[in-house]
Amino acid sequence: MPTQFINPPALGATNGWTHVVAATGKTIYISGQGASNERGETVGKGDIKAQTRQTFENLKTALAAAGATFRDVVKMSMFVVGLKAEYVPAIREVRSQFVNMENPPASTLVGVTALVAADWMIEIEAIAVIE
Repeated sequence: MPTQFINPPALGATNGWTHVVAATGKTIYISGQGASNERGETVGKGDIKAQTRQTFENLKTALAAAGATFRDVVKMSMFVVGLKAEYVPAIREVRSQFVNMENPPASTLVGVTALVAADWMIEIEAIAVIE
């Protein structure tokens, strides 16, 4: 059965996510990724857009290592330190460059007080399903 992206009208309109994703196949769990480069250095200190871009690049690398792409992602959870309304458009802009916006994954965005790396502003974990 192919992956189904479902948006029941009773749940209201979405803006870059899907309310329900039903999938079967091999499930891949990607641990929370942050804005670190291959040397472990934080990229874009203090810049949510730069950090989001690095984080999505890291997710892309992790997905590829498991034989998946962003088209296979069915669920994403994003954690943002000191979440502010002005961060959301920047996060969505970068996200739309990576995520399949025709059938976007189910998603959660959570404001937090801190992440494991003191300089990280965002951390994203993902679940993908491949055949």
